[in-house]
Amino acid sequence: MKLSTAFSVLTSLLVAGEIQSFTAVPSSQSQVPTFLAASTANNLENENHNNNLQFVSRRNVFELVSATAAANAAVALSTAAPANAATGANDGLLPDLPVSAVKDYLQYRVLLQISADFYVWELQKNVGDIDNWGEVGQLFQVNNNKGQGNPSRIEREFTNTMRIFSLSMPPDIAEEMRDTQFKFEKAMAKISKATAGIRRDLPVEIDRSLVYTAKDGWEEGRVALNEFFAQLNAATGLNEMRLIPPPGPDQSSQYGRSKLRYFELVKKTKLCQNRGGPSLSQAWGQLMISGYMQDSCGIPDLEGYFYQ
Repeated sequence: MKLSTAFSVLTSLLVAGEIQSFTAVPSSQSQVPTFLAASTANNLENENHNNNLQFVSRRNVFELVSATAAANAAVALSTAAPANAATGANDGLLPDLPVSAVKDYLQYRVLLQISADFYVWELQKNVGDIDNWGEVGQLFQVNNNKGQGNPSRIEREFTNTMRIFSLSMPPDIAEEMRDTQFKFEKAMAKISKATAGIRRDLPVEIDRSLVYTAKDGWEEGRVALNEFFAQLNAATGLNEMRLIPPPGPDQSSQYGRSKLRYFELVKKTKLCQNRGGPSLSQAWGQLMISGYMQDSCGIPDLEGYFYQ
């Protein structure tokens, strides 16, 4: 079983909200993202109404900060530093955001950063190696098992998470984020088209230009992810999301996150999956919450993993 398959299970638990202990949100709020039930939350509507009064001035500030962050991405890559303590709902500009946006940020920022780790240390390598294009193609496959259309891994771990953020943000910020999400989706479509139907066990002649196309798609996706991270950092007033440096010998050192810790996380997730098997998969969420999986499998604390 491949490491990426096991890691996909871990991130799917994060998406489902099963792993909640790493957020600073009270347990009463750690449910389905609140934007899905916004029509029934009167107090949230009042909160959003008050926030709407601030959109004009906040939009100017956001555009200025976001533009500055994007223009100085190289500086941000080298100077970004994680918070010394776990972020709470009262940190940075979070108190100025809608309640749902604060909850979604605290819950899903870890998933998106882990997905960025995957983008750097797995997808980048696989895109550049034709022998691994079969694995790349699987990232875009939609599972229609038993008539239920499950999203592809790219959708589940990237675009759906980006969509969650944009849907809960104020309209001015949400518009910027949606535009960036579309840029990322366009880049992923380029990779998917270039690598479609190509596998190591299929002896077919491959147009070498497709390799450059796939790499271009990865680079465009990197730029889009960085833009989204810069927008997220600007909206929250925090500098937690790490931008991805361009390819090169100094990429990992500039990224500032541990490749070793990433693959250790993937490896231990795989070990837990192998111990439990399919019969235990439905109970993984509760096992994570209770701490059982961390105790028995050694899966590191995700909040500690996030703050590298």
